[in-house]
Amino acid sequence: MPTDPTTAGADPGDGSTAYRSGFACLVGRPNAGKSTLTNALVGSKVAITSSKPQTTRHTIRGIRTTDHAQLVLVDTPGLHRPRSLLGQRLNDLVRETLLGVDVIGFCLPSDQRIGPGDTFIAGDLLDLHRVRRVPVVAIATKADAVSRDRLAEHLVAIDQLGDWSEIIPCSAVSGEQVEEVAEVLAAHLPESPPLYPADQLTDEPAVVMIAELVREAALEGVRDELPHSLAVQVEEIVPREDRPDDDPMSDVRVNVFVERPSQKAIIIGRGGSRLREVGTTARRGIEKVLGHRVYLDLHVKVAKDWQRDPKQLDRLGF
Repeated sequence: MPTDPTTAGADPGDGSTAYRSGFACLVGRPNAGKSTLTNALVGSKVAITSSKPQTTRHTIRGIRTTDHAQLVLVDTPGLHRPRSLLGQRLNDLVRETLLGVDVIGFCLPSDQRIGPGDTFIAGDLLDLHRVRRVPVVAIATKADAVSRDRLAEHLVAIDQLGDWSEIIPCSAVSGEQVEEVAEVLAAHLPESPPLYPADQLTDEPAVVMIAELVREAALEGVRDELPHSLAVQVEEIVPREDRPDDDPMSDVRVNVFVERPSQKAIIIGRGGSRLREVGTTARRGIEKVLGHRVYLDLHVKVAKDWQRDPKQLDRLGF
């Protein structure tokens, strides 16, 4: 039986249930709302969110700390049937991540019917549960996007898809049931002191978060073929030596890689207008990450068929 989330980790000083701490992984097919839910649970933007599917490349760990539990959230790319070497490596990354967590949240968007992709993932998760007994919580994401009748129908379909530890609907956008999702996931964590300092929100290095912010800005408003074809690499972050201590500034040089010259033209835009928009949007997020002003130097380069080339994949960090 699943643990009652209302008793998951009472104050460790009161002699009742001990503090709980551990790792939770959110999985689901591309664009299932995993990154948005991670950000809602943590209360800060730590994972890339885009209207384009398959935008999360690195496992971003968001950390949620309360008086009762510490939930370390591992956000992954969407599991899918791979069509390229990059796709296979992303799937391998997800499966490797699943082997090291205490509870899994399976995200199934309420505004989409259960499909072959969900069935594919459900089979993987049920196999993992049989081997390692990792609890799987089914989360009906984007609950605000549908009617109550459609949501009820979706929850029934999720129940028929597999034997889940819990099923819970939520909306990361409106905040509905986000706290309840956190409590349900925390209830399945082992008893343990906190793994990270209470004020830490992620263990991702700044360079990874900067690359993700640039990638997110570059993906917005472009055609569907770009998400898989776009990679970002931070070349260097150089503090300016002539700045006063109370007003530091850094030069951040970033390369954006695409596979074809036509895609480079899309990213740059007419007269460089779109690249300037990308830079302005990304710079705001980067300044929050670094805590001071930055000069962002963006370059768009063509790396032909990089997602099918093992050497280029290695060079770009995949």
